[in-house]
Amino acid sequence: MSWLCPSLVLVLLIFQGPICTCSSISDLFESWCQQNGKTYSSEQERVYRLEVFEENYAYIIEHNSKGNSTYTLNLNAFSDLTHHEFKNSFLGLSSSANDFIRLKTGSSSAGVFNDVGVVDIPSSLDWREKGAVTKVKNQGSCGACWSFSATGAIEGINKIVTGSLVSLSEQELIDCDKSYNDGCGGGLMDYAFEFVKKNGGIDTEEDYPFNEREGTCNKNKLQRRVVTIDGYTDVPQYDEDKLLKAVANQPVSVGICGSERAFQSYSKGIFTGPCSTVLDHAVLIVGYGSENGVDYWIIKNSWGTSWGINGYMHMQRNSGNQEGICGINKLASYPTKSSPNPPSPPSPGPSKCSMFTSCGQGETCCCGWRLLGVCVSWKCCGLDSAVCCKDGRHCCPHDYPICDTSRNLCLKRMSNATIVQQPQKEAFSGKFGGLIYPF
Repeated sequence: MSWLCPSLVLVLLIFQGPICTCSSISDLFESWCQQNGKTYSSEQERVYRLEVFEENYAYIIEHNSKGNSTYTLNLNAFSDLTHHEFKNSFLGLSSSANDFIRLKTGSSSAGVFNDVGVVDIPSSLDWREKGAVTKVKNQGSCGACWSFSATGAIEGINKIVTGSLVSLSEQELIDCDKSYNDGCGGGLMDYAFEFVKKNGGIDTEEDYPFNEREGTCNKNKLQRRVVTIDGYTDVPQYDEDKLLKAVANQPVSVGICGSERAFQSYSKGIFTGPCSTVLDHAVLIVGYGSENGVDYWIIKNSWGTSWGINGYMHMQRNSGNQEGICGINKLASYPTKSSPNPPSPPSPGPSKCSMFTSCGQGETCCCGWRLLGVCVSWKCCGLDSAVCCKDGRHCCPHDYPICDTSRNLCLKRMSNATIVQQPQKEAFSGKFGGLIYPF
């Protein structure tokens, strides 16, 4: 590893974030762990992750040193993962995507693509600038990219039609859309659009937040139909001109191949491949443009903001391949909407824990004491949609669902590592028969 010691310039070019005056790969890894909140279960695991990190770092330097690439790689939250681990953890388009049979037959939701009237196509467009794109989200190790792509497309058309940008619930799709889709095990966007249409709408992310894992469908929140769609339309395969016309009207869901090694460390520039066209990941096209004579799509991903251009990618369009770079022309669709949303549902009332016990809005019922498997004393965690710890004294935020009461920590898993957050102490109050007892 001595070859890395004098490479301070390369370190500063490659490592984003606070300046790291690292003199070795070990120092760089330590700084990277601190920046990304990474901890490991043992010293043996840490040593192994350092080796993986070094391999990925060398791959990044090799790519960037070529000088003729249109895109740049960089360290990010995935830099301690082997490429095999990355592919197995952070994709999620259904394996049937490449043999996908459109749902038009027997579906009242599916429309026929019609570009009549679409004449003036601007040379560039960014739906973010028009306020039709929510913040970049993070699917974590839950393979539900399909749900993030679908909600992103619905969020976009809802803003265009109603003027209101509302972040929608991926968790509702993951937990409740089980006719064809399989939660964190994979799915397809058309099926998600079909589900939202048949359900009469979808809840907000705030009310039904993402947990990074599958859960039981919350039937009460399933009835909170905040945003509706009329149906959806499939863009004809291999027709990039029609895909451009669709994106000129609204953000569009697409399937791509996201498992190329360069994808794991993509940082900026126009991604031109090489890339397979076997679909395994879902993203959202939110615009398009050109740079130095190269046309590109603006892709919104669901891997957090530490990946890519703050969570986005520029991917080449008009490549000459009818399937498009990474197969982007093969599986495009978008929701349709012309009707207004239903009136806002009433604010949720108290959550009923038992016949005699309830918790207020924004709180979660947790059992404080069980006797023979029956909860005889309920407590209220002062966090919405919280995870109740088994000790009956603590709770954790829904996005840090693993309780470590011995260390007073809330954790979440990210493939091989755990991310840490301190729990909120004194988050409980005991409620029984309408009386409140401080815990």
